[in-house]
Amino acid sequence: MLIGAALLFSTGGAAIKATSITSWQTAGFRSAVAAVALWVFVREARAIGQWRVWAVGVAYASCLVLFVHATKLTTAANAIFLQSAAPAWMLLLGPLLLKEPIRRSDLLYAATLAGGMSLFFAGVQDPQATAPDPLRGNLYGLLSSVAWAFTLAGLRWMAARENPGAALATVTAGNLLAFAFCLPSALPANSMPVNDVLLVLYLGFVQIGAAYWLLTRGMRSVPAFESSTLLLIEPIANPVWTWLLHGERTGRWAVLGGLIILASTFLKTWAARARRG
Repeated sequence: MLIGAALLFSTGGAAIKATSITSWQTAGFRSAVAAVALWVFVREARAIGQWRVWAVGVAYASCLVLFVHATKLTTAANAIFLQSAAPAWMLLLGPLLLKEPIRRSDLLYAATLAGGMSLFFAGVQDPQATAPDPLRGNLYGLLSSVAWAFTLAGLRWMAARENPGAALATVTAGNLLAFAFCLPSALPANSMPVNDVLLVLYLGFVQIGAAYWLLTRGMRSVPAFESSTLLLIEPIANPVWTWLLHGERTGRWAVLGGLIILASTFLKTWAARARRG
C-alpha cells in the first residue's frame, strides 16, 4: 500500500505537465476534486472543525499551489527535489516555533540539504517545451519547500496537542483553501478540453485521494523508518514518469542535487532510528 501511494503521488508531475490549462486552473480544480475525494475515501479527513486544522491548512494550501506553478515552469525533478529539501527549513523552524533543540548532526543535515538545493540554481537548464522558465520554476519550488516545512511544523504542533485525525483533516482543509485561493484566477473555465477534465479528475481522485487512502492504511502496520524509506520512491519516480511520457530532460546538476537530498534524508532517518534503538 505504501509503495502504491508513493507511485501515485509520483505521477503528479507528469499529469500536471500534460494539462493545457493554466497553473491556477490546474491547482484550483485539482484541489477541489481532491477535497471531495478525501471526504469520500478517508473518514479521518472529515474532522475539519478545529481552528488549528485551518491554520496549518493555509501553509499546506500554499505548498499545493506553489508546487503546481513550479512543475509547470521547471522540470518535474527540480520541483519535487526542491520540495523534498523542506527538512532543512524545518530544522530552523523547530527551535523557533516548537522549542525543539538542534543537535550538531541536525546542522550538518541542514547544510547538506542546502548544498543540494543550491545545485539547482548553480546549473539552471535551458528552457524546453515542458519547462519553459526553469529559473522562475525553481524559485517557486524553493518557496514550495518553505511552505511544506511550515506544514510539517504545524502538524507536529497539533500532534503535541493530541489532535486526532489532524493530519488528514489538514490535507482536506488545505485543498479547500487552495481551491478558494485559485478560483478568481482560474475563471472563466467554460471551455476546458475533455483531456484536461480527465487529467484534473485523475489528479484529484487518484493522485491525491486514492494515494492518501493507501497511505493511511499502509502506515498502520509498517514502522516509521520503513514508511519514510518507501515514500522516497515518490521523488525518485516523479522525473522518471515525465521522461517516459514527455521526454523531459533533467540537468546533471539537478540530478546531483537530488541525489544529495535523497541520500542525506535516508541517512538522517536511519540515524534517528538507530538512536531510538
